Amino acid sequence: MRAILVVNPQATSTTAGGRDVLAHALASQAKLEVVETDYRGHALAVARDAVREGIDVVVAHGGDGTVNEVVNGLLADGPTDRTALGVVPGGSANVFARALGISRDPVEATHQLLQAVEDGQSRSVGLGKADERWFTFNAGLGWDADVVAEVADRRGKQTNALLYIRSAVACYFNPPRGKDPLTVHIPGEEPVEVRTAFVSNTDPWSYLGSRPVRFNTGTSFETGLGLFALRALGLPTVYRHARQSLREDAKHRGRNLVRHDDLPKLRIEARHSVNFQVDGDPVGRRNQVEFVSVPHALTVLVGG
Repeated sequence: MRAILVVNPQATSTTAGGRDVLAHALASQAKLEVVETDYRGHALAVARDAVREGIDVVVAHGGDGTVNEVVNGLLADGPTDRTALGVVPGGSANVFARALGISRDPVEATHQLLQAVEDGQSRSVGLGKADERWFTFNAGLGWDADVVAEVADRRGKQTNALLYIRSAVACYFNPPRGKDPLTVHIPGEEPVEVRTAFVSNTDPWSYLGSRPVRFNTGTSFETGLGLFALRALGLPTVYRHARQSLREDAKHRGRNLVRHDDLPKLRIEARHSVNFQVDGDPVGRRNQVEFVSVPHALTVLVGG
């Protein structure tokens, strides 16, 4: 088996020692090449070339941004089962890995990956596509993306939940371009005007430390996309749904709520360009984004 280990040395919890342990362990079961990323888009290029060269596995060791780049590289020429994805968390949130049941501890995650390789265990997962960009767990426009952009400007190796909370409060009271409305278009339904919108590919798609934050409990890697949108952003509305999202059953209710759990596609438009985020990384500003659910898009090495 041929494998490539893609390491982001700037990720929150990656270390040279951890990289060496992981590489040594993988090299015992595969002909391994190790690549450390040194620019934005590097992981994508490595994964894209890996598929074209017939590499069996690409392992992403970093945060969700690194995983997203690898996924977009693996699927650059469209869905394929030629090259599988392996994930060993090295970031602050690691949402995709946690949603798959992969341990947050890199050593334990490495053990899980090696066991999956030895036993030939893998899982076919559905993904979302936002225009040309694939996403594994979440994408959003408006307030959500404003927060992501704010965190990206300020974060270093010490990214944590408190930074996100502070950024969310700052962007709520002082949004970059005001609280411009968004219009959600769902096939077969009347357009709906909202103030913020999240599109998810699984649940949960965020965590507050060890606590899952849940908005679309009926959404998974085996269903279509989830939509969670609010028609208004008054403090009572925001507080109600923030509180509900932290409950284990997370039964969201409210007159300002627009919510779906299994959509094959949807479109979101903005009067002016707004921030756009994919898997927790800012990807610029958009006036319109088309979201599509793609079943069985990716093979992931994971036990269980």
